[in-house]
Amino acid sequence: MGKGTGILLNDTNDQGEILDLKIEPVRNASGKIISGLVVGNSLEQNKALLLITQPGEFKFRPDLGVGIEDLLLSNDFLEYRHKIRQEFEKDGLYVKRVDLFENKPVKIEADYES
Repeated sequence: MGKGTGILLNDTNDQGEILDLKIEPVRNASGKIISGLVVGNSLEQNKALLLITQPGEFKFRPDLGVGIEDLLLSNDFLEYRHKIRQEFEKDGLYVKRVDLFENKPVKIEADYES
């Protein structure tokens, strides 16, 4: 398993609270739960978490996080493009492209280094 694989969280396509653990219970013939946590490709989830997390919110990596909500109080899109690259690289992501401009959708092309 690589860094882009992990326990998944609920997103807008799932029932339940967004960002809660994604749980799909699997039962054996007698009805006993034998598994439940969903494991899969977590690349997009990891990128989203890095964007929304403020520095200090990751217990074991307090230096990690973009804190994109702070952009609401700023118009310095260039600063945040640099910050996204910097924070993603700290997590081992190779950033190919960052599109972050006023009144445009955010697009980030990044993948974990092999």
